[in-house]
Amino acid sequence: MFYIPKDEVGAGSGLPFNPFNAIVAPRPIAWISTRGADGSENLAPYSFFNAVAYTPPQVMFASTSAKADRDGTKDTVANARETGVFCINIVEYAARDAMNDTSGPWDATTDEFTHAGLDRVACQTIACSRVADAPAALECQVTQIVQLAGEANFTVFGEVTGVHMRDACIKDGRFDITTFTPLARMGYQDYTQVTSVFALKRPGE
Repeated sequence: MFYIPKDEVGAGSGLPFNPFNAIVAPRPIAWISTRGADGSENLAPYSFFNAVAYTPPQVMFASTSAKADRDGTKDTVANARETGVFCINIVEYAARDAMNDTSGPWDATTDEFTHAGLDRVACQTIACSRVADAPAALECQVTQIVQLAGEANFTVFGEVTGVHMRDACIKDGRFDITTFTPLARMGYQDYTQVTSVFALKRPGE
């Protein structure tokens, strides 16, 4: 089939649910911790996320909805805008329920670390907390926030200023994701987990 996306049921596909997220999948999940200017902390997952550059290392995430108490966006973007920092915590399969719990429509006064029963620890290069047990975490300084077409669509870019890795994840000098089983987002309410890897050499290597 072929369809042209529109703002209607199934985003123009005629299907009962929008297939777009299921086509662009799997997607890594950024479990983003932020701190507001008032000192309050927030933790929420975003699957429109990826690394975008090596030198300096840079990442991006996008937020596509809004809360009534956050001036056209959500807590994560609002906090990153206020303080200029955020931390991306990598999600493992074992933390799936806690991650899902932090995705709820909680008000700005809710501390998701406490709500989900997660231990936190202070970041080293930015004024923000991170998930203590995450297999890896990227401390980030905001470089730009871009408003995209559509209501409440914002992309936040950041430079990675500090990297935390679980010691047990380092095997033979490499960060081995099979030691913790990363969680990834699919479409609809579906997720998947990475359990194996394989290598391909580029032509000429």
